[in-house]
Amino acid sequence: TDAEVSTRKKTFAEVQTERLDQAERTVLIKCPSKLNEKKLLQYLASHGNVKSHFFFENRGISALIEFSEKSSIASLQDAVGIPSASEHHVVPFKSRLFTFTLKNPVSQHVEETPLHLAPQCHIPVKDLIEKLCLADSISSQMYILLNEYQLTEENIKLRFLACSLVRDFARAYFPDSTVKPFGSSVNTFGKLGSDVDMFLDFRDTGKHATKMKKGPFEMEYQMKRLPSERLATQRILSVIGDCLDNFGPGCANVQKILNARCPLVKFSHQPTGFQCDLSVSNSIAIRSSELLYIYGCLDSRVRALVFTIRCWARVHGLTNSAPGTWITNFSLTMMVMFFLQRRSPPIIPTLDQLKELAGEKDKHIIGGYDCSFVSDLRKIKPTKNTETLDVLLGEFFEYFGNFDFRKNSINLRKGKEVNKPESSPLYIWNPFEQDLNISKNVNQPQLEKFIAMARESAWILQKEDKTQQMINKEPWGLAALLIPFGRNNSSKMKNRMKGIGSETIRSLLDSLKLNNASSQQKAVGK
Repeated sequence: TDAEVSTRKKTFAEVQTERLDQAERTVLIKCPSKLNEKKLLQYLASHGNVKSHFFFENRGISALIEFSEKSSIASLQDAVGIPSASEHHVVPFKSRLFTFTLKNPVSQHVEETPLHLAPQCHIPVKDLIEKLCLADSISSQMYILLNEYQLTEENIKLRFLACSLVRDFARAYFPDSTVKPFGSSVNTFGKLGSDVDMFLDFRDTGKHATKMKKGPFEMEYQMKRLPSERLATQRILSVIGDCLDNFGPGCANVQKILNARCPLVKFSHQPTGFQCDLSVSNSIAIRSSELLYIYGCLDSRVRALVFTIRCWARVHGLTNSAPGTWITNFSLTMMVMFFLQRRSPPIIPTLDQLKELAGEKDKHIIGGYDCSFVSDLRKIKPTKNTETLDVLLGEFFEYFGNFDFRKNSINLRKGKEVNKPESSPLYIWNPFEQDLNISKNVNQPQLEKFIAMARESAWILQKEDKTQQMINKEPWGLAALLIPFGRNNSSKMKNRMKGIGSETIRSLLDSLKLNNASSQQKAVGK
């Protein structure tokens, strides 16, 4: 029942279904600059009940409007006209994106109540540091960071709407298809301003299976046959990409990257302001999203620690939005999960333990890999661990500052350090595709830089005199860790690098000097 679902934590699938349904009843309106909110809502109500709405800034003011009934959209569309093609010719594709202008703007001299605008990006790091200095503990600093960076309800609605608008194109060819977000948009670890990863799904949700059993005939569609699934994927994405490029209102910079390991179409969706990556259904990626969703829901410390470590890594140039030899956010997130599995008692269960709890419905074998784990959060016993985030943050740096990366790998299935199967500097087992290392791209200098930064951070937290720093109005706790090191302490750094191969120290210190200027830029810009 609905009441029962609302009191317990929803499963990943329930949240997805609900959000996709919400998005289907939603439109996006570019509003006139002097807008009377009450007037707008009054007008919209003539087409049906408006269930929720919010305004945001995106080259002017936009409004996301969620109706209670899908039929209200058709009613509104009937009243909307096609733009007059005086200087431009238009592609007459009718979407759920509208522009409203006032018919007689002069008469609007009423004192406007200013609209509340929902923020769609997070504050710059320097502003964050000021806020952190006002907190009373590292733990509360970490929750402040989490609150500033995590996706808001409004931003999530906008992400699902972007998927739903792309789906309208896919449905022109494939009426049963859906477009769903995966990765950071749905796994509870998404940051404001991050891209939207979406995939096209053709799977009939099992509704046919029962009907097919009836009658004396085996019946199937005649469909075009191609030598490989990859080729089919490439062709479908190529056509959908062309569609978005040629007909999609507000779809700009469409790039088809069809020869990648996972073929995709990149585009910028201007009405919602997102950078989007569209690929064809990847079941394992969805399982990873759900696994992280479960970990994120189990204990509030999980997300606070992940957001903190990722922000820390970004400030120190350990991660980068461009692909390369540095650690990815996904790898960092997995390292945090592993660390939480290693606490005593553990804060989150291992993947094998989640698999033990899996019911019949939770069984998933994908391409020969067992991707089964429990989806009902009520079946997972809460942890008995009571460590504060203050403790966990210091311990994280301590743990990885002294981890034997030469010998050991990180395995979330077992929650144990296991011998490395091959010699990559950093080896993190892919939780599902057991023969893959998700951090294969990381080279030795980048790993050593991570180790050095972790040691430096552990040391700063240990030696710190919080009261003194607060009196002196100096950044303390987490705030002190979000200021690039090495301004005045590259000699101190050298001492703490004793155990690290000297050939990389030089390149490391150089990259630190380089990174100070650029990483602050990046941290602020991203």
